[in-house]
Amino acid sequence: MLFIFPANPIAPRRVDEHFEPEAMAARSAGHTVAVVDHDALCRGTAEEAVRWMNRPDDGAQTNTALYRGWMLTVRQYTHFAAAAAQRGVTLLTSPSSFEHAHWLPRWYGALSEFTPRSIWTEGANLNAFEACCVRLGSGPAVLRDYVKSLKHSWEEASYIPDVANLPAARAVARRFLELRGEDFAGGLVVRAFEQFTTTEARTWWVQGRCVLVTAHPDTPGDLPTGADLQSVAPTVAALGLPFVTVDLVLRADGVWRIVELGDGQVSDRPKSTSPETFIEAIAGAFGA
Repeated sequence: MLFIFPANPIAPRRVDEHFEPEAMAARSAGHTVAVVDHDALCRGTAEEAVRWMNRPDDGAQTNTALYRGWMLTVRQYTHFAAAAAQRGVTLLTSPSSFEHAHWLPRWYGALSEFTPRSIWTEGANLNAFEACCVRLGSGPAVLRDYVKSLKHSWEEASYIPDVANLPAARAVARRFLELRGEDFAGGLVVRAFEQFTTTEARTWWVQGRCVLVTAHPDTPGDLPTGADLQSVAPTVAALGLPFVTVDLVLRADGVWRIVELGDGQVSDRPKSTSPETFIEAIAGAFGA
């Protein structure tokens, strides 16, 4: 299997230090490792980004690759996939599948039974945001964009005590937009607040099958037990996505809920899960 990792900004032919343990585990397991220049992808120069990527006839063992790296926008990933294809490498996750897993509005309809009620805008218009609050009704909510929340700025840019208080909700949204800046993605998403009683479990799915359950990277030493995979498995499988993460958490009434679906390529591995365990589970599920 071919794994593509971000290049080290200082030594561009080497893997970025954050992903080096996974790269070493992949090599030890007999897989091929290549690098991509993440900074170049962010600049919009995808052809430059893949300049260190060997063509299959230059020694790579396969022309189908799995990316493991930093977050990318849908546009950046699309350009990355096209540039890789020009070098004879096909990413296992297509740009359309990446968007489906990456943007909440793309997956919400299929998973709405298992995740908090959500209403969103297209773009950053605050009047449209207030209309979403009105539709949600009243009570607490959590704010995010299509890709990410700011839970580390909980009070000022994430938690809305009551969506019926439109001036207060607008202030949270305005601060959210300030903090997200150029990273703001898609639109504003208002999600009904639900009381959870555990940390999150990150579950890893390959071709619709859960192959690994880990702690969440934010709480690597705290893995909740008993996550209900059976109830969500048919729905996750029906999405038809090659590699995703599903973050599960226990609600106060004892029901396991989905708080996030993400593309597995850009989902971080908790330090409590060894890179060897991770690579074996993922590569093995892909039949490599």
